[in-house]
Amino acid sequence: MTKKKIIEIMETIKDPELGIDIWTLGLIYDISIESKKRIKILMTFTSPYCPVGDELVKNVKESLQKANFKEIKVEVTFNPPWQPKVELREALGI
Repeated sequence: MTKKKIIEIMETIKDPELGIDIWTLGLIYDISIESKKRIKILMTFTSPYCPVGDELVKNVKESLQKANFKEIKVEVTFNPPWQPKVELREALGI
C-alpha cells in the first residue's frame, strides 16, 4: 500500500463536528508504513479537549484495518498544536 492510498483513506474520515476530512483539516502529521501489515499514524486534534478525539482514532484504526493492516499504531500529539491553514480558516470563518 502506498502513502497516496493511505492519504485517500484519511480523506474519507470526517471530523463529525466540522464535517471536513481529517487530512484536509491537517490533523495527520505523519504516516509511516513500516511493512505491508504495520502502519503508524501521528495525528492531532483541533484541541486537546476535542470531544470526538477517541472517535477519530477509532475511525482511523477501523479504516486501516479494512485496508488489511494488522498492526496499527495511532499516536496523538499536541506538539505542535493544530493550526489550520489560511484557506481552511477562511472556509471555517475563523
